[in-house]
Parts: sequence; structure tokens; C-alpha cells
Amino acid sequence: MNTNAAANLKQLSALLRQGEGPALEFKRSTGELKEGMQTLCAFLNSSGGTLLFGIRPDATAEGQDVSDQTLRDIAQALDRFEPPAHLSIERVKVKTGREVVAVSVEIVPDAGPFTYESRPYERVGSTTRKMPQAKYERRLLERAHSKRRWENEPAEGVSIKDIDRAEVYRIVEAARAKGHLTEPVGSRLPGVLDRLDVRKDDRILQAAVVLFGKGFMPDYPQCELRMARFRGLDKTEFMDQKNVRGPAFKLLEEAEVFCQRHLPLPGKIVPGKLQREDRPLIPPDAMREILVNALIHRDYSNAGGAIYLAIFDDRVEVWSTGTFPTGTTPEMLSREHKSILRNPIIADVFHRAGLIEKWGCGTNRVIEMCRKAGIRAPQFHEIAGSAVVKFHVPVGVTGQVTPQVTPQVTRVLGAARSDCSFADLQAATGLKDRVHFLKTHLEPLLLAGWIERTIPDKPRSSKQKYRLTEKGRRVLGSAGGQDA
Repeated sequence: MNTNAAANLKQLSALLRQGEGPALEFKRSTGELKEGMQTLCAFLNSSGGTLLFGIRPDATAEGQDVSDQTLRDIAQALDRFEPPAHLSIERVKVKTGREVVAVSVEIVPDAGPFTYESRPYERVGSTTRKMPQAKYERRLLERAHSKRRWENEPAEGVSIKDIDRAEVYRIVEAARAKGHLTEPVGSRLPGVLDRLDVRKDDRILQAAVVLFGKGFMPDYPQCELRMARFRGLDKTEFMDQKNVRGPAFKLLEEAEVFCQRHLPLPGKIVPGKLQREDRPLIPPDAMREILVNALIHRDYSNAGGAIYLAIFDDRVEVWSTGTFPTGTTPEMLSREHKSILRNPIIADVFHRAGLIEKWGCGTNRVIEMCRKAGIRAPQFHEIAGSAVVKFHVPVGVTGQVTPQVTPQVTRVLGAARSDCSFADLQAATGLKDRVHFLKTHLEPLLLAGWIERTIPDKPRSSKQKYRLTEKGRRVLGSAGGQDA
């Protein structure tokens, strides 16, 4: 236990300011010991956390009397975790003269899932609940197969002749150019595959199929990329679509070509230069990072899944079959986090080719690239068993196509100075036809980036409102409208 009382009290105060959440819970006393242990079980099954006994729900540290019996009760309760869990316990004396007991847990890779009194629990926001049986069983399977994964299982019926030799050596040369493969690999294809860890005991592994397979892809439907450009904001109307089945590096190239074809290249005239300066809508390196992540992290054991690239007028989405790796949440991807690889063999080959780092900071680099490019950082979601990344960018608007600043448009912009509803904006124009207002005014203004949704991830939300952007303020000001 840390004997520095002042430091402990300072740390406690910092925790109390955070308030209860996914990794922090308050209990008034060890009279709620059973409920507290259930929460610790949930922390063990997620990203770790801290439980504080002696804290009121309003975050007041009233403490409790801590006797030897109190500590024995806690120790006995900790014995009811399966598998055995390592938890740290600290006691902090507070102003009341009593003590707060802090119990903290950290994630141990491949150690879960955990149960308390034979039941598994999970954390959802600031709530602890029993983990669904199907999810618990899946977690058990992941633990049991931490060394036996889909990617390192032998590919039944696949031989050397089913491997694209040219593709293998293309990646080998890329790895050498990056300095990630310095020792000789030989000229024999089996030896090269052994060196890349995609062949074991003279048998081709499934990872080799994903990376270098040829000709037999109908037997591997999960090696598929589905791409579509939709007109508008939903999937009602296709402008273009393409499905490709093949090895991972070829899928990456197909996705990049599709993006180049459908993402506009806005340009502007820079003073002192004769030519205009073109800037990609999404930084190419950021887009590539997200596509690579989708390819190396997806759940290949799901033969019915695929990688999905969907381009709408107002956003670009990348879907990858399979949830985020155990212990990783969408929120963690926007801050420093550890890299948890679902397919380490596949990821290692991508790393050797120079397409990823292995330090879990890829999403952080994407966020920084977007910031430097002056666009919103992507949003990360887990939806219906898939990992989803969304870039909110005005795909449907080029640098040369912008709404006309008519009196009606000026009235809409003026109304949007403060958050207002669809009906309020429509009323500002005096138009009676809802669809006509949507198509001729609202959608163009959204795509031009003059106004924005307050709930961008849920365009059809009943609570949706709209507000003026900084670009819209400049337009309104130049049109002679009163700015806020």
C-alpha cells in the first residue's frame, strides 16, 4: 500500500472529479460488497477500472470504518473470481477520519473471461450487467484458441501451386526496401513462405491464403471487398458498385482506386502560384491506414463477412466484419492504447511491407492527419458485429459547386445561427413542400458545409437539429446577414 497519504488523497480527488463511468464506480460501503465484486468482474472483462468503497453516489468521500474483518471479507470475496484475478487494494483516509477502500484491476492479456460466483459480468457505460451467454462463450473460445487462431490453421486442400509467387516476391521486395527483411530468404517459394511464417510443418496456413492466394477464392468468400458509391445520404440509389475477391494487398489497391475515382479533389488558387493547389478530401495516408486496419483486424473465421467501403454524399464508411479485439473499445481508439492483434501473422506481413506500424497508434496518426488537413477526425463504432469507421466529409460537393446565395438561403443560414429543427429551417424559407425544401436547400447546404447536424451519426434522429458552421458564418456575413 502506498504510505504517502497526501498523494493518495490527491489521486482520490482526481478520481472523484471524473465521476462514475466505464472504468470507475462508487459504493457507499462494503455493505455492497457483492455488487462491488460484480463490477470488478465487469472491469476485468473490459479495459480495467477502479471501485471505491466509502463514496456516496454524489461523489462525496464519507469513508467507512475499516476493520480486520472488513479486509477479510474483501479477501474472501476476491477468492470467488474465476480464473483467479490480481487486484490491488489501497486505503485512503479522508476528512471524516474514516477510510475509502480503492480496489483496482488491470487487464491481463489472454486471462479472461472472468466470472464472479460462476457468473460473467460486463460494463456498459456506467452500468454493470450480466454478460450474455453467447458473448461469454465467444470469449472463452478466444482464450482457448489464443495460440490456435483461424489464420494459423492449415488451409485444407491448398498447396504451393495455389499461392501467387509473383505477389509473394512483390511483398518481399517491399519488405527489403523498408529494411524489414534484411536476411536472405532464398529463391524457393516454400522457404520464403516459411520465412514469412505463413507455412508451418510443410502446410500452407490460412494466413497465406488471405495474403497470397490465387484462383481458388470461391472457397474463401471472406476474402472479399464490397464497394459502393451511393447517391444521397442512404443506400437507396447506387451510382457505382464493385465486388472484388482476392488477396489482401490486391483488395487494398482496389479500394484506393475506387476512392480516387469517387472522392472529389477540391482545389483553390494560391496567391503567387500559377496553378491551383489540389487537396484530397481525405488524406490518402489516413484512408489507407483505415483500409489496412480493416484488412488485418477483421474476423476471417466468419466466412459470410467482408470488408465494405461505402461512399455517400456526406461521408465515407469502412466496415470490417468482427467486433473490436477483446479489451478494445471504440472510445480507446481516439487516445493512446495498446495494440491487440486478432491476426498477428497477417499484420506482421503488412508491417514488413511498410504499410503499418505495430505499436497501436495507427488511429492516432489518422486523427492527427485529419487535423492537419482541416477535416473532422473519423468516428469509430461497433455496429451489428462489425467495426466501423466514418469520415464525415462533403463528398457530393466539389470546389466549384456551391449553393447560390439567394434570399431564401440567407434566411436558412440566419435561422441556423442557433440550433434549430428541420421544421424551423423550412419555415424560414416559406416553402410548404418538405421534400422540395430538403432537396433544393437543406441537402446542398449540408454538403457545402455551410450548416451541420448536431447529431451527425444519426441523420434521421427525432432529436436532430441544425446549426451554422464557421464557413456558413462567413457566407452569411458576406451576404449582408447579421452574424451571431
